[in-house]
Amino acid sequence: MLHTFAVYVDNKPGVLNRVSSLFRRRAFNIESLTVGHTETPGVSRMTVVVDTDEYGARRLEAHLYKLVPCRRVDNITSAPSISRDLALIKVAATGDARTHVMQLVDVYRARIVDVSPESLVIETTGTEDKIDSLVEVLRPYGVIELVRTGRVAMARGTLPPRHARVRPAMSSAADISGDVSNCSV
Repeated sequence: MLHTFAVYVDNKPGVLNRVSSLFRRRAFNIESLTVGHTETPGVSRMTVVVDTDEYGARRLEAHLYKLVPCRRVDNITSAPSISRDLALIKVAATGDARTHVMQLVDVYRARIVDVSPESLVIETTGTEDKIDSLVEVLRPYGVIELVRTGRVAMARGTLPPRHARVRPAMSSAADISGDVSNCSV
């Protein structure tokens, strides 16, 4: 089963490597990984999709909390959530084929973002299934190039999932020299 984690981390060099190495060391394959800034300066959000069972998901969540740069981990797999993918698809299209491709783009509510004499570049967002479907419909015309972002997901509502724990950032030497009894390495 695919599990989706929203991992909030300090926006510092090497954090992505530390998180992805944790998955590698534990022999979990990352199906999708996206990273971007959040509403909080200095904090990035990773959306990580992993194929594992419930026990493996709980283990991963516990291991992620052990990483110092991780501030919060939400397993939003079973929470009501919204998820989307973004794809750019370059398709060979000349003459009548161009008209057919443009009609397909309209049906899928995608948009054409670049036109050249031999090809079109299509931008689409939606579920993974929708993008897979569009790519399959466009294959007979000649998909020249394809790039996808991977899943980004967000829980619905205003509150984070009930089980989310938040770790404050360690921003100064005073924080480091303070009480270390509840810090994990």
